Amino acid sequence: MRKNYICLILTLLMCSAFSCGGSKNTSSSNEQNKKIIVCVPTFNADSAYVYTAHQVEFGPRVPNTKTHDDCGNYLAQQLKIFGAKVTKQSAGVIAYDGTLLKATNIIGSYRPESKKRIALFTHWDTRPWADEDPDPKNHHTPILGANDGASGVGVLLEIARLMQHQLPDLGIDLIFLDAEDYGDPEFYKGERKEESWCLGTQYWARNPHVDGYNARFGILLDMVGGQNAAFLKEAYSEQFAPDINKKVWKIAKQLGYGKYFIDKSCGYVTDDHLFVNNLAHIKTIDIINNDMSGKTSFGPTWHTLNDNMEHIDKSTLKAVGQTVMEVIYNEH
Repeated sequence: MRKNYICLILTLLMCSAFSCGGSKNTSSSNEQNKKIIVCVPTFNADSAYVYTAHQVEFGPRVPNTKTHDDCGNYLAQQLKIFGAKVTKQSAGVIAYDGTLLKATNIIGSYRPESKKRIALFTHWDTRPWADEDPDPKNHHTPILGANDGASGVGVLLEIARLMQHQLPDLGIDLIFLDAEDYGDPEFYKGERKEESWCLGTQYWARNPHVDGYNARFGILLDMVGGQNAAFLKEAYSEQFAPDINKKVWKIAKQLGYGKYFIDKSCGYVTDDHLFVNNLAHIKTIDIINNDMSGKTSFGPTWHTLNDNMEHIDKSTLKAVGQTVMEVIYNEH
């Protein structure tokens, strides 16, 4: 089987040394230029699409349901197949209305012995209500979450598949977070709290899967497979990790994905990265779709029954997946 790679060649020029009299020193250490070659596996968007679709085939992945449990078992098994050390972190978390949710964070770790780590996050649960659907009759119906949930997981599963053959220099943790999307719905009449969202993340940030866990930085993927996607620099990401934002957007532009990764800022988004930054103190950015022209900032399928595979674009999966691959494989 032929392996395809995108190779980034960095050429380091050795400075010429001169004697006091001004004659050139022809030391053997300066005889030639040295090259460092970083070979980055090619992200396969077709594969990521299949992983996204397979999650949707389970149906809505709402905590306390069989479809949720079945999908969680599938995700853990896939990570094991791809050579990761898998941790399933069970947590009882309380929803906005007092419901006890049986949540499970699923972590796949590569090079677990390494102290130098990068954390890649996404959530794998889906919204229990289509509370943004144009038809009010659908507001209490669970969504399939092809983009909002499955797309980020699909990207990370493809990265896991590639890492089983070639590991980056650093340790990598793929962290699938649960109960992100059980936040208070639009039809809720009670007090609204930011903490009603990202329940699995809050648990993990306070109780990491490894005692004293830390990472150089984190990248959160949320809604990274939609059509006509635009990823702007989200405000909390700019507040906590502007250097990581700059790195990611620069690499995306170099790869030719500037039409997706737009070098502009957008507003604050309450998402998993907020709690990773505030509670785990790991500087983390959010790559999240931002619709600059639509009714909602997250696009027309957000929290509707239209969040299905018909609206997943392989080109978007490719842009995000290859960019993240370039980032993690060029860290040393």
